[in-house]
Amino acid sequence: MELTWFGTHAWQLRCGKSVVLTDPWLTRFKTGTFTPEGADPKTKLVIKPEVIDKHLSTADAILVHHGHYDHMTDVPYVAKKTQATVLCTETHANLLRAMKTPNEVLSPVRGGEYLPFDGFTIEVFPSLHSCSGKRHAYAYPGYRYEVPPRPRVIEDLVEGGTLAFVITIGGLRILSLSTANFDPNALRDLQVDVVFAAPGGEPGITDRLLQTIKPVRKVIATHWDDFDKPLDDPGVPWTDLAPLRASVEKTGAELIVLDHLQKVTL
Repeated sequence: MELTWFGTHAWQLRCGKSVVLTDPWLTRFKTGTFTPEGADPKTKLVIKPEVIDKHLSTADAILVHHGHYDHMTDVPYVAKKTQATVLCTETHANLLRAMKTPNEVLSPVRGGEYLPFDGFTIEVFPSLHSCSGKRHAYAYPGYRYEVPPRPRVIEDLVEGGTLAFVITIGGLRILSLSTANFDPNALRDLQVDVVFAAPGGEPGITDRLLQTIKPVRKVIATHWDDFDKPLDDPGVPWTDLAPLRASVEKTGAELIVLDHLQKVTL
């Protein structure tokens, strides 16, 4: 089973003819997210088909973990291009409908679903977005219970509920978390082989995660790069990865850190 990282939480999982994409955002426009001033909420959404086409050609499933721009902006184009099934919350589906995603490819889920595909299975779990700051908040919260006007700027793409997924493919079970947070009740004693884990969030998140699920062999760092930087350049960490590495290695697991466009075979 081959994994390719496209920065942020954009992963391609390929085994034989089966391809699963997580949060495929490859366009990467400048937002100011990792500057002292932070992201400008009025930054216009941009989709660059030439960037996407350079790297993605086919997919069977697209997993949307939450609705923020750095996870969902490119999904309408990728979904049209590949005709992959898009698993997402109802809020995400309404935002994607507003962005002219074909309704027939959208499959809203809530958590608890077990979904068999040809060559792999997907299990869906409720999850949580990471929080930060004095108020333990995150950017652009909210839900969309009806199809809104077409999103134009990054604050239009609200979080809309966060999901976690377990992808069973190539004989491996991979837990995909898009932020440094999780629902411990949903994941308690979960058995997987590999975890996508992000740095940051509240202190001790990764420690609690690895105590909640059953022991794993490998943890793969995700969403650690400054996504204002081009995808063709090496990844620039937005935070120190040492705490994540320490949390992983003290459990006896291996931390894998890939660079942009790098592949690993598991």
